[in-house]
Amino acid sequence: METQQPKTMEDSKTKQEELANAIMARRSLPTVIGPEAWEGYSFSDLEIRIKESTDLYGAVLWPSAMVLCHFLETNRDKYNLTDKNVIELGAGTGLVTIVSSLLGAKVTSTDLPDVLGNLQYNVMRNTKGRCKYIPLVTELIWGKEVEQRFPRATHCFDYILAADVVYAHSYLEELMDTFDHLCQENTQILWAMRFRLDPENSFVDRFRQRFHLEELYDLPSLSIKLYRAWRKDRRTREQGEAAA
Repeated sequence: METQQPKTMEDSKTKQEELANAIMARRSLPTVIGPEAWEGYSFSDLEIRIKESTDLYGAVLWPSAMVLCHFLETNRDKYNLTDKNVIELGAGTGLVTIVSSLLGAKVTSTDLPDVLGNLQYNVMRNTKGRCKYIPLVTELIWGKEVEQRFPRATHCFDYILAADVVYAHSYLEELMDTFDHLCQENTQILWAMRFRLDPENSFVDRFRQRFHLEELYDLPSLSIKLYRAWRKDRRTREQGEAAA
């Protein structure tokens, strides 16, 4: 048993690296420089062209979005988005929204007001005439008027999608409250996260107090993990808080 353990760990590491390489291989640069800068991504047997805006932090596509898209496309048997109500937090350039829409979901794509123009452009450019449902692009400031914009009685989501929304910003508590409000009893959260600094680790610890958390991918070469989460019932949460 002891002689096989290193081999098992090495095999696992090799598989993680192969998966990371396969995900990153979905990105391609244009072969000809045209009037508009864009990057290409291959999902759902289609080329998706994404325009970035380098002057806006939220309008740059980070690898976590590719990780989440790869997972959604390759796990359609278990996580079938067809006709599902989906909301994306911090949609950025829109890749996750686009891929989810191509997979048949009814997507509400959200981000800050200054990001929405570029987000709307990418979403419409890549989904028009390709999707069953036209994605809704709308403003959402975490923690502000979430109940008014998305009342729990009328806005029930099957999935909450998030890619690289946790980093060293000053709105982590507002993000947590937004997850908590939008995630109802039958909602699943699929959340890709790049680990950079301590705030990411402490956020995960606090997140576990409110939600069950399952690790789906661990990609050390990208410093990214992909999680599935669902809310704890009140009794479980109270027991966890008492133990803490």
